[in-house]
Order: sequence, then structure tokens, then C-alpha cells
Amino acid sequence: MTDTVLTERRGEILVVTINRPHVRNAVDSPTARMLGQTFVDFDHDDSLKVAVLTGAAGTFCAGADLKSVGDGTFEPTPPPMPPIDRHHAWAPMGPSYLRLDKPVIAAVSGHAVAGGLELSLWCDMRVVDQDATFGVYCRRWGVPLIDGGTVRLPRLIGHSNAIDMILTGRPVGADEARRMGLANRVVPTGTSLEAAVELAEQIAQFPQLCMRSDRRSAYDQWDLDFDTAMENEGMLGDGTLRSGESREGARRFSAGRGRGGTFDDI
Repeated sequence: MTDTVLTERRGEILVVTINRPHVRNAVDSPTARMLGQTFVDFDHDDSLKVAVLTGAAGTFCAGADLKSVGDGTFEPTPPPMPPIDRHHAWAPMGPSYLRLDKPVIAAVSGHAVAGGLELSLWCDMRVVDQDATFGVYCRRWGVPLIDGGTVRLPRLIGHSNAIDMILTGRPVGADEARRMGLANRVVPTGTSLEAAVELAEQIAQFPQLCMRSDRRSAYDQWDLDFDTAMENEGMLGDGTLRSGESREGARRFSAGRGRGGTFDDI
């Protein structure tokens, strides 16, 4: 039996590939569990800094495997009881309830629809092939968005754009996705994986404690009022300053690196 989730280490980058091309990388229950565990392991591996999620054979993910849903072999994950364990809770598509301490970038080719759209929304950023398509295609079959789609999509692209996609299920191409803010980068067809890995390598070169602290504050603030969010930002930033990482960066700047805004040799 072919592994349905493939992993490849590229230095400090982990490439995770959904490998079910015969069903356009639709996810069944064993694949979902494997995806979830793969990302938990990534988060705990100190030798890895950024992950890239993609799909095999030119398709990102067509969502949940509707054949397994229809024949009753898809095992629905019970809704998480509060408080959600953001580091271990499994979702129907695998990692969707997880809140990692490290970034994940989606490399989207072909279709990212239904649960596949939700997996792409779970990622921090989306690098998208020019001919890629997003959509709530499960609208046609009465299958709900249950992996964060109704929560993350409005937060990413605004309620008006999100409710349009959610109610109609219509396809959204790469250029429209870029205008909405759903796609962070649009690249020539067939190059999203390499472009996403290049972006991951750029992120991996930065001082990691500071980057992860700022990332965490950006996510935490959704749950907080303004004053509390500012206090949380200050607390997290203070931890970075006390770590010595900022002082070391300032020393590199004083030694002549990064002048003129360059990101080379930092």
C-alpha cells in the first residue's frame, strides 16, 4: 500500500505531500490521522523550522473522501470539548484544530476545495499556481465546513467575500484569490512547491524565537480585546528581548550586516 502522506526534509524545511492522486488527494480517516501526527512531530522537531504542505500529481486536495463518507468508513472526529488541546486534537481533515509554534506554507496546485480549502486556510500562507482553484465544492453535497472554514475564511478575506464563497460554492481562481487576500503569492503553473520552499527557506533564516513570538501574538490577538492583546504582545516581546536574541541581532547590524534594508547576509 502506498503511503498516503509523504515527507521530505530539505535542510530545515519539511515538505509534506498528500499522496492519494487517484482521488485527487481527497483525505480519508487514516490519512487525516497521519497528517495530524506528521505536523505534531514537525512541531516537536528542533531541527526543522518551517513546513510546506502540498499535494501529489498537480492537485492540492479535493477535500474529504466522499466515497468513504458515503459508505460509512469515514470516521468523523467528535467535536472538541473546550478547552481545545491545540497541540494534539485531531480534526476530520487531520491537523485543522492544531495550533503549531512553527509556520506552515501551503503550495497550492490544481484544486484546493472543500476540506482541501480548509487545509490551505489552516496554513499560515498560500503560494498558488496560476491555474489553481479554490472553492467550497462540498456545498453541492450537504457536507459541512467542519475544519475551520467558516471561521478562518472570514478572518482571512472578510465576511462579504467569505459568505459569497460559502453560500455559492463557486470556483475562485488564483487571480481573484490574490485580490481577496486568500492567495499570498501567485506563481507560474507548476512552480508553487519550489516557490513555497524558497519562501520557507527565507523565513527559516530569521532569528526564530522572535519570529515565532510575533507570529503567536498575531494569532492570539483574535481572541483578546485590544488592551489585553497589547499586553500579550508586550509579554511575548519581552521574552524575546530577555533571551538575548535581539541583542545578538543588534550586534550583527552594528557590524555592518543588513544595511540599506537588505536581507542578504543577516
